[in-house]
Amino acid sequence: MENQNNNSKLKAVILVLSLLLLASLGYMFKMSSDAKKVETELSSVTTEKENALTELAQLKTTYDAAIAENTSMSEELIAERDKVVKLMEEVKKSKGDAAAIGKYKQQIADLQAKMNVLIRENDELKVKNQQLTAEIDSTKTILVEAKEYNQVLAGQNEELSKTVEKASKLSILNLKTGAYKVKSSGKEVETERAKRADILKVNFTIAENKVAKSGDKSYYIQVIDSKNNVLGEKKLVEFGDKSLTYSFISTVQYENNTVNVSENLPGENFEKGTYFVNIFDKAELVGKTSFTLK
Repeated sequence: MENQNNNSKLKAVILVLSLLLLASLGYMFKMSSDAKKVETELSSVTTEKENALTELAQLKTTYDAAIAENTSMSEELIAERDKVVKLMEEVKKSKGDAAAIGKYKQQIADLQAKMNVLIRENDELKVKNQQLTAEIDSTKTILVEAKEYNQVLAGQNEELSKTVEKASKLSILNLKTGAYKVKSSGKEVETERAKRADILKVNFTIAENKVAKSGDKSYYIQVIDSKNNVLGEKKLVEFGDKSLTYSFISTVQYENNTVNVSENLPGENFEKGTYFVNIFDKAELVGKTSFTLK
């Protein structure tokens, strides 16, 4: 009987121990499952955090590239990029709980949507700028071509003006000079002796020129004796930075036809030696000759 009681107690203890063991195993299994669940959740949160940082880094890279293009939207693009950088810092500092990650993902989605709008507008602006640049380049090319053409025309006009000016100049031909004795009858007799000379005569011809301007034409006649003295009026006239001392002025009515001109320079006690006669059209020497008196 006592043995039976002992067996019954032993069985009861074994049963209790078995129940405790089962309970312990069940608790351990639950703890293990919970731990795995937490580990899985933590791993998932970590992955979500890394994904969030990756997406933000991509957004920043896209903004950096757009800002580098230096369009008129650069300031707006910089402001949005700064928001991305700020959110990246927040994500890095966060503990990574699911609620925070969810909030960040929403913010990233908003930033992504804003970026898509800005990048599209920036691309449209670049296209317009390229078109405008092409138009400006085309306009510059046209202006350069027009300038070059105008320079060619200006050169041609200048050459034409020079040609016309050259063609319109009058030519002095047959310049002859000498000394003459004037008799009481008024007759003039050429002489080579200085002491007999009463006048010096200057003869020349203005050639026909249909292009030249008609009207009064004045020439400055300069007669220089053997001692380098200017004879006659000895008046000084200036043409810009040039000056001329002349003996007398010969004014001719020119009508585009050949004109023979004869002028006298009276005097007395003419020096022996070589005389030089120059004809000036203003400051330009258009004729010269010389003669000698004995």
